[in-house]
Amino acid sequence: MFAQPAARASPRITSLISRRAFHATRARFSSPYHYSEGPYSNLPFNTKTRFFAVRYWAYMLTGFFAPFGIAIWQTKKPKA
Repeated sequence: MFAQPAARASPRITSLISRRAFHATRARFSSPYHYSEGPYSNLPFNTKTRFFAVRYWAYMLTGFFAPFGIAIWQTKKPKA
């Protein structure tokens, strides 16, 4: 007695759920607040420049070796 209405409601619910995603999301193509998306678009620097690798590794090596340089300088400085 209750099996037939439940069987009928099941495909209807799944079709409503699958359709909801498309008509509930508004298009933002003409919006001034929608920025470009994709790889590298969220970075504050340009990765396609000629000297990006040199600047990148200089930044990384400076950050890595700075504590060692500071420790050596603190060890070698004259005692006051």
